[in-house]
Amino acid sequence: MLKVCSFLPAVTQMLYDMGLDGHLMGITFECPEQALREKKPVVRCILEGENLSSQEIDSLFSASKHQGKQLYYVDEKLLEQMAPDIIFTQDMCDVCQIDTACTSAAVANLKKQPELISISPESLEDVFESAITIAKALDREEVAYRYLEGLHKRIGLVTNQLRAAKALPKRVMLMEWIQPIFNCGHWIPHQIAYAGGVDMLSNPSGDSVVTSWSKITQYNPEVLVIAPCGFGIDRTMEEIHLLMQRPGWDDIKAVKEGKVFIADYDMFTQSSANTLVNGIEVLAGLFHPEALEIPENLRSKCRKLNLQAVE
Repeated sequence: MLKVCSFLPAVTQMLYDMGLDGHLMGITFECPEQALREKKPVVRCILEGENLSSQEIDSLFSASKHQGKQLYYVDEKLLEQMAPDIIFTQDMCDVCQIDTACTSAAVANLKKQPELISISPESLEDVFESAITIAKALDREEVAYRYLEGLHKRIGLVTNQLRAAKALPKRVMLMEWIQPIFNCGHWIPHQIAYAGGVDMLSNPSGDSVVTSWSKITQYNPEVLVIAPCGFGIDRTMEEIHLLMQRPGWDDIKAVKEGKVFIADYDMFTQSSANTLVNGIEVLAGLFHPEALEIPENLRSKCRKLNLQAVE
């Protein structure tokens, strides 16, 4: 049986989703909890265990990138023992994940040279295609098609309900970072569109970028979703005051109408196909509660911001 290591949490999640986790040997320190209980991390980060603010994290990553330093490292001894046939890596973001160049350097001295397969989606369709790439590498391509068929059915249910309700698209914004503020990019604008929204500040199929507060207030979103990369709801709540203290916060339509929501990052910035469909279902319920409800198993993944409680 082929042995694989996954250097991406999203790939790890899809291996589990497709029932291919029996092939999985090594993972990263950021992989889903089930994987961390069952598999050994071979990718680590010098920031593990650190409790840094959004601004500190951004500054540290920016400085390391400028200086050509690596924040991630591979346990080469453990990797040698695992002797994987395949390592799944990525070339999309060298800030929040280990990339192929770093992986190549780590495996250069291994006795057994694994095949490196880069999973670097830019669009939602790319994410779906990556599931096929993963399964095909393990000679189980048919598993991916069954997996994707179920996901497309779920998306179809959302769009059919929105169509039946004659729901007009909501003017929304989804933030990927708080300090500094980043818009959303890559596949997230496509998720928003399926959910019955439009984010005119986003960058479809491209990188998220720093976005000025004046641009946001001028855009005046009807719904604001805050889902910083790598942050769960409670972690985001620790820094929500940074947004609420900005001039003009109270004048934003989403704030005035109580349409500000905090959501777990893994439905958006973690590019596993199933979790992104979860994100579509959650967003649709936030944008158009009159048309459909958030599935019960996903209700804990988002929270309406109680402005009075925060104040």
